[in-house]
Order: sequence, then structure tokens, then C-alpha cells
Amino acid sequence: MTPLRTGILGCGGFAHVHAQIALDLPDDVSLVAFSDRNDWKVRDFQAKYAPEAAIFTDHHDMFEQTDLDLLIIALPPYGHTDEVALAAERGVHILIEKPIALASDDAWRMVEVTERAGVKTQVGFMFRFGEAVERFKAMQAAGDTGAIGLMSARYFCNALHAPWWRMREKSGGQVVEQVIHMFDLMRYLMGDPVSVYSRQTNLFHQDVPDYTIEDVSATIVNFKHGEMGVVYATNNAIPGKWINDYRVVAQRLTADFQNANTATFTQTDKPDNPVITIESSRNFRQSQMLDLISAIRTGGVTRTPMSEGAKSLDLVLAARRSSEIRAEVAL
Repeated sequence: MTPLRTGILGCGGFAHVHAQIALDLPDDVSLVAFSDRNDWKVRDFQAKYAPEAAIFTDHHDMFEQTDLDLLIIALPPYGHTDEVALAAERGVHILIEKPIALASDDAWRMVEVTERAGVKTQVGFMFRFGEAVERFKAMQAAGDTGAIGLMSARYFCNALHAPWWRMREKSGGQVVEQVIHMFDLMRYLMGDPVSVYSRQTNLFHQDVPDYTIEDVSATIVNFKHGEMGVVYATNNAIPGKWINDYRVVAQRLTADFQNANTATFTQTDKPDNPVITIESSRNFRQSQMLDLISAIRTGGVTRTPMSEGAKSLDLVLAARRSSEIRAEVAL
């Protein structure tokens, strides 16, 4: 089968990950175009991954001059403009990094144009593709877990990141730009919440110029039948370490996830509480790409279409709003 002619828009950090995945899937993906507003960056990207690919500093030119099947959008949150609409109008399928926008209206316009065009979309919530997460979902679907009553998730790091990341108007804040992964997993396992209460503050970086986002946050997420989720995060934990783990308490099973691939499940409804251990080194970003490719080839549905990106964005925006007004926010 002919590889999908693929372009990458935004040649920063995560774009390198996607480019390497594409090189590892030569029968499925062919890199034919790169676009970045920085000429030096796009030229370096071309030299590293696909010397024969066309390069552009304006994505409008890329769409006009290149015939694409798939577009990988790896822009920072503030960098989104009309690229999703232009791709959809041309029937180009989309893989887009999270968060898909900084405002709910913008996100839902992306949903509208892609659904109307009938293109396949995948939002970069790659933890949904972890082996341990998949195993839990399978047991959940089979009725082996029972209803979930509580989930806790943490996201700990300690880095200044890029200058834009520290500015609320460009990144949305740590919860919106980074911790959204944990909120998305909570939605994936527990369904859509009904309200949220959050406290977010900058405790450790007040003397850092232009650091206008939170570095400590705690959020309670409430669900329809009284189930609860707790998400807590900081950007002042152990330098050089990126910790995201979560725990789920269901009616018949308690799950302790070290990450999306590794977990211990304790079956609490059986004698002696048998334990299931899942350990994997799966490349869940590659699995995410393969899921999208399968949907394109077969006409199926992706695991994380654009609408899921909008819903998870709405949740973290509600959490940020809650912290601003110091009150619970309904969804």
C-alpha cells in the first residue's frame, strides 16, 4: 500500500519524535514536507530526516505546493491559526499535539471543520495507548473492574522549559499545557465529569521574569454518580525527572500505575487478592500513529479524535477558571 504523503508543521521538540516514528514506518508514512516559521530550524529538520522533502516558512505555501495525505501539527498552543481548517478543506488527515487550542471556541471550531470534511484526526494524548492503560480498559469493558469510585493522578517536574511555556497567554499554564494529560486519562477511564474545583498558584518562581503560570496545583473532579478524581501537580519537584503516575480504585480492582505501560492490578473481590503485573516498553506514540493510519486506511474511528481534544481542553480550562474565582465550576 502506498505510504501516506506526510507533512510536519512546527519543527520543535515533539516534531522530532514524530519524524523518527515516521522513519520507523516507511511502508505507512513518507515525509514529503516540513514547515516552520524559522528558516534555520526547518532546514536543519530537512537535513536530519528527509533531505528530499520540500521546506517552507509559511504553511499556506506548503498547502498550495504540496499534495498531502496527512499533516502532523506540532505547534505550541499559541501558534495555532488556520492550519486545521486548511488541512480539512483539502481532505488532509491530522495528528495534532495537545492542547489543540487555548480557547474552547477555537477548539470546537476545529472539531466542526474536521468532522464536516470527514477527515480522520488524532490528538496527541498518547498515554491512552499505554499497554497497562489498554489492559485496564479491556478489563473494564469486560466488567472485571466494576465501577470506578476514585482516581488520583500526579504530574511532577522541575524545569523552566521554553520562555513561551512560562507565560500564561502563550501556554495556558502548567495544567492546560502539560497536566492536561492526566485530566484526559481521567476522562478516558471515568467518563465526562460534571464539575471541577481547583486551586493553582505560583509559589516557587515568583522571582523568575515572565513566569506568569502556576507551579503548584490541586484539583478535584466530580462525576455524575459521586465518583471523584484528584489531580495534583508541580513544577518544583525533582530536577531532571518527569513523574506522572496514577491510582484507580474500582469496585473490584485497585490499580497502581507507575506509568501508562507499567502497573499493578490487585483484584479485591477474590480470595487472597491476586495481583496482575503489567510491564511494557511499548512506544505508545508509535501506537498512536498506527491507530490513526488504520483509521485512514479502513475508514474507522481513531481513539482520540479532535472532539476528545476539545473536551479535555474544556475540563482544564474549567479548572483554571475555578482557581481564578475560587469556586466550583460546572461543566
